[in-house]
Amino acid sequence: MISFPESLPRIIQGGMGVAVSNWRLANAVGRMGQIGVVSGTMLDTVLVRRLQDGDPGGHVRRAIAHFPISGVGDEIIGRYFNPLGRAPGTPYKTLPMYKQVVSVARQRVTVLANFVEVWLAKEGHSGTIGINLLTKVQMPNLASLYGAMLGDVDVVIMGAGIPREIPGVLDAFTEHRPAKLRFEVEGLGREESMDLAFDPAEHWEQPGRPLRRPLFFPVVSAASLAATLARKSNGRVDGFVVEGPTAGGHNAPPRGALQLNSIGEPVYGERDVVDLEKMRELGLPFWLAGGTGSPEALESALAAGAAGIQVGTLFAYCEESGLDPVVKQRVLAAVVAGEATLRTDPRASPTGYPFKIVELPGDAEQAAARTRSCDLGYLRVAVRSESGRVFYRCSAEPVDAYVAKGGAIADTDGRRCLCNGLTASVGQAQWRASDGAAEVTLVTSGDDVLALGAFARAHPVYTAADVIAHLSASVSVE
Repeated sequence: MISFPESLPRIIQGGMGVAVSNWRLANAVGRMGQIGVVSGTMLDTVLVRRLQDGDPGGHVRRAIAHFPISGVGDEIIGRYFNPLGRAPGTPYKTLPMYKQVVSVARQRVTVLANFVEVWLAKEGHSGTIGINLLTKVQMPNLASLYGAMLGDVDVVIMGAGIPREIPGVLDAFTEHRPAKLRFEVEGLGREESMDLAFDPAEHWEQPGRPLRRPLFFPVVSAASLAATLARKSNGRVDGFVVEGPTAGGHNAPPRGALQLNSIGEPVYGERDVVDLEKMRELGLPFWLAGGTGSPEALESALAAGAAGIQVGTLFAYCEESGLDPVVKQRVLAAVVAGEATLRTDPRASPTGYPFKIVELPGDAEQAAARTRSCDLGYLRVAVRSESGRVFYRCSAEPVDAYVAKGGAIADTDGRRCLCNGLTASVGQAQWRASDGAAEVTLVTSGDDVLALGAFARAHPVYTAADVIAHLSASVSVE
């Protein structure tokens, strides 16, 4: 287990999007004594696309050379690495979509991808590195956690659900024991259950030494949820990230009956404000997230008894982040010009959680013209039919396909393919021969993005170090 010094890091860099919080960003933040975080979402797809793009700099292959399970790296390099990179207009090879049970070979891609990202984030320094995973993206999570632990990850951060079983998984994986998670399946009876399983013994005959157990920080939006996780999880919880509705990506829905404002956004009220006094009573460190990208927010968090803040948006647009440079500059230019808007969309995400989207001129029209396609499938939901067969559907897939699987047509209205949109925003857009174009980008940010104008004018190009210096202007983060 990692042990922090008496003075905890004040800043956690947010685990954003699909490879926005990449290894470069996390490495830079970790080197400066704060908690650098990689996003674990869809890392297997990110890995094989990096290889197909020629692995510039050889970073992926350098990390693969250190993967402890022999033969896996060579097999995946042989299958996906293209030393010349893809020619324009060439589609990426895709991985088989996840389901309850996948082949050992498919699991190994996920294990390797998470190992690679964490290993590169930790390379060359002794700072703290975490990984952020979404509870809602449930099917790859066990393989992702095992791969991250093989890479010696220091902290696991998980939100978008109630990750009560994760501490027990971490405990099992320290000894290379098998682990299970409850599999959320629509159509199961009240007394029925199904599991997702991962057994390290299927991947190597003789595992090495025991792994270090990372700290576990669930993301919560209420003190009551934090208390439940602290007391009823199947293992130790070490701290919390307390996230408000101004944070980017997925937000917890408002408490009580859903109300929408004049532009269709969920309305949050006093019931959605986290009781920080009750958080302090739990006796565990916590970091505040959502609208915290300023020195004043850090001061306020510390005064409220928090260990510090988690910041995403400022880091998302720094030099080291994984956002495509063209996308980065387009958003910053629009913010400076006052042309960017941010919408908390209650319909966009197939998960049903509200999702924040940065909207730039022309984006809505491009999104509406996109031909629906579901070939990544990380947000697919498992459904059991009356005959007992389990199948998978996503409300952002082609409407006819969704309805044919028993889905209600109303559920498809306004849905966006987050999987393809978010990968496009980091320069890995799939080419669609049917549209004669690449996938449309989708950018998510917290409310802080609209306040970035002054900072962006003063720092047209800035680094993670500039962000930390800005945040610590009035409070020492040492």
